Amino acid sequence: MGTRRKAREYALQMLFQWDITRDNIEQIAATFWENHDEPAVVVEFARQLVTRTIEHVEEIDALIQRHAENWRLDRMAVVDRNVLRLAAQEFLYGRETPKPVVMNEAIEIARRYSSLESPQFVNGILDSIKRELES
Repeated sequence: MGTRRKAREYALQMLFQWDITRDNIEQIAATFWENHDEPAVVVEFARQLVTRTIEHVEEIDALIQRHAENWRLDRMAVVDRNVLRLAAQEFLYGRETPKPVVMNEAIEIARRYSSLESPQFVNGILDSIKRELES
């Protein structure tokens, strides 16, 4: 597994906890990293992803909601909602990774951590967001 995918998976885990508890993300991250021994590059990228996502969560959620036809965010599976948030955040603020790579990573993470329908669900919404951002 690549360094960036591992960081994305860790970011998803922290974001999942934040989404459920709404605890301070710095506290969540500090506790999370006590239980993981990872290179600094993984830790830093995961922290960047989760921090930027939370800083811009209202804008990100509005973007997702526009593209999630017939789905309210609060009705989505928690994993799917947060996979979408992380990917949308990278689309908007993380210019270093091409959008198709971000989409592929999000789909693979959804496949690993969510339901059988999740990869297709995530792909559809992210593809729609990507088309909007590119136009």
